[in-house]
Amino acid sequence: MKKDNIDNLFKNLEGSFDLEAPAQGHEQRFLEKLNAQQGTKSLQTKNKTWWKPLFIAASIAIVCAITFGVYQSTPSLEQQVAEISPEVSRTEFYFTSLIEEQVNELKNESTPETKKIVEDTMVQLKKLETNYTKLEQDLINGGNSKLLLSAMITNFQTRIDLLQEVLNTIESIKNLKNYDNAETTI
Repeated sequence: MKKDNIDNLFKNLEGSFDLEAPAQGHEQRFLEKLNAQQGTKSLQTKNKTWWKPLFIAASIAIVCAITFGVYQSTPSLEQQVAEISPEVSRTEFYFTSLIEEQVNELKNESTPETKKIVEDTMVQLKKLETNYTKLEQDLINGGNSKLLLSAMITNFQTRIDLLQEVLNTIESIKNLKNYDNAETTI
């Protein structure tokens, strides 16, 4: 019998049910009214939805700061050498520009007759450059700085001497070729 009454009640109320979602903050307002009726006070629970974006932004900021710190904390080999000895940095700049100038001159002088000597010179320069990088690394790792600085300067001087010698040899080859051409035309 009770089941019939409930079924009839739902049939009579069909179509009059409120299916809409309650407005935001409805639960809080309901609890406040309920507590006011009972004479109790509730702890204020604030809306915590603004915390979520703040946590996301803070997380992103922390990740960016850590990433930036990692990349900035490892200075380059040249920067580390400059910290140990600023004179090396200035000397390196001078020698590097001089060597670069001579390498460009060497490349401009390259002809079919001198191609092999130019290629061999470039290979030797690469080896000397690799040795120089090892010397820089040894200096950073705390090796005997006076000895290493002397070896670094010697390395630069060796490169310059090599380039000068090759340029002189190329000049001799050109002169010899011009001399041979001059004799055959007379």
